[in-house]
Amino acid sequence: MRPVALDQARVFIIVAAFNEAASIGDLVRDLMEQYAHVVVVDDGSTDETAELATEAGALVLSHLINRGQGAALQTGITYALAHAADYIVTLDVDGQYDVKDIALLLAPVSDGTVHAALGVLPSEHKQSVRVRLASTLRAIGKLAGRLGLRPPVPAAHNGLCAFSRHAAQMIDLKLDRMTHGSEIVQQITAGGLNLQEVAVRVRVSDYALRKGQRSSHALRVAIQYIMARFTR
Repeated sequence: MRPVALDQARVFIIVAAFNEAASIGDLVRDLMEQYAHVVVVDDGSTDETAELATEAGALVLSHLINRGQGAALQTGITYALAHAADYIVTLDVDGQYDVKDIALLLAPVSDGTVHAALGVLPSEHKQSVRVRLASTLRAIGKLAGRLGLRPPVPAAHNGLCAFSRHAAQMIDLKLDRMTHGSEIVQQITAGGLNLQEVAVRVRVSDYALRKGQRSSHALRVAIQYIMARFTR
């Protein structure tokens, strides 16, 4: 699919960041080359994340304490909706995604084909770390289904998503930490909206692994999601 041409002033990029001084400046500069609205939600960092993001050109929103990625993304989404965003993109800060692929996710959303697009690993990378992570989540998803959770935990918790304004208005994250990936999919599908998976490039670096892209982390996230659904 060819990337669609659209008014970049209508696109807001949301990045949740916690102690990301080592990477946030480069990421924001890359994003600012293509998008006018880059919003970094500094989730209670104790380093220079906020300062470096601001210097690179982002608008920075700050949490006084660390609340987790789900809460940070909700802060960013709420801000974007209040400032007339038509399209909202959420992006992980760990550098494993190519910012050029954002256009691939925006294409089916902006032309009205779907309400949301989720970046997923290309099929040729089946032996990668993220596929092992996805396999773990599939197993937990089957368990969730047996426990009566609908929809079950998705196959992958990706860090690159694009939403129409309508889809973003459906998102009301209550699970502050990493379980937000499942919650987003649940809320969009429960609202009767459709979504699409789009193959994107993924660079699994040592930094990304340290930030949590391991199967053990996926298992912990999925279990937290199941427990949260039963205790809410």
